[in-house]
Amino acid sequence: MNQMTTLKSQWEALKKEDEKLRIRDAAKKLEVTEAELIATTIGESAIRLKPDFKDILVDVESLGKVMALTRNDYCVHERKGIYHGASFSGPMGLLVNPDIDLRIFLSQWASAFAVSENGRKSLQFFGKDGDAVHKIYVTADSDAEAYERLVAKFTDGNEQEFVVQPKKTAADEQPDDEIDQKGFAEKWLALKDTHEFHGLLREFGVSRTQGLRLAPAGYASRITVESIGKILEEASATDLEIMVFTGSKGCIQIHTGPVKKIVRTGPWLNVLDPDFNMHLREDAIDKVWLVRKPTEDGVVTSIEVFDQYGEIIVQFFGKRKPGIPENEKWRLLSTENAVLTA
Repeated sequence: MNQMTTLKSQWEALKKEDEKLRIRDAAKKLEVTEAELIATTIGESAIRLKPDFKDILVDVESLGKVMALTRNDYCVHERKGIYHGASFSGPMGLLVNPDIDLRIFLSQWASAFAVSENGRKSLQFFGKDGDAVHKIYVTADSDAEAYERLVAKFTDGNEQEFVVQPKKTAADEQPDDEIDQKGFAEKWLALKDTHEFHGLLREFGVSRTQGLRLAPAGYASRITVESIGKILEEASATDLEIMVFTGSKGCIQIHTGPVKKIVRTGPWLNVLDPDFNMHLREDAIDKVWLVRKPTEDGVVTSIEVFDQYGEIIVQFFGKRKPGIPENEKWRLLSTENAVLTA
């Protein structure tokens, strides 16, 4: 029995034990990756697609209304809409629509599959390490025939063995006293755009959470996990439109609009609206920060949520566009409902 057959048998046994077990959780139990499990079903419920990611994403528009899903270990972001106007500049991709709003990093994409499971059809994309970077699900409003045409067009007849690369470990932080803290704070105060923040961190060789610790006075404050729910509930009660950013290694997915139905289920804090769902695992949150960044349009306020390894789980902003100042209602709501940690 080869390795792939053994893995397939192990997965089948797990599913018999727990019919509701999700593939991501099964992969963790078996100490493999989600992509490796999907690969065991090629020829049955999965079809391997050519790695023509740009062309596939452009063609997804023909499917009509679908559901986009991007997640990390602790936050799932689901948004329904149409993949209109996908554009690319080298390995960077953009979809900028009121519904489907994505930032795509194709250097992290490695494989693609068409998957049919439990009556649901989808396109699933994975990174070099076998983790899912993005998924697209057919809905009742999708063009089912267009989906079949897309799958037929991009089916990969290559029977080469499926291989994933080891995951990269996070780099250690420099000690705070080795950072030019004065220079870092000065550059923070001179920011002109929120997108410059990544460059600021790279320039001074600091991680994101380290950068928040070293922020100028009044520009980054630790707040409680419970503050997130309070902020979302107040946004719901006041019909305030916000932005919710969730990312994998290869994609950032953004919801812009209201969040209405806020529900807690066990450790999960959920937004359950018709076209937008978010599932945030609160017991996995290590730190939450209320962050202020200067821009040419004034200060921009965000809520940034991190896991124990300093990886960002989800971010919340007020609805805004470049050239337009931050909504004062968001600034007040996020600040007044943020409870500082002791």
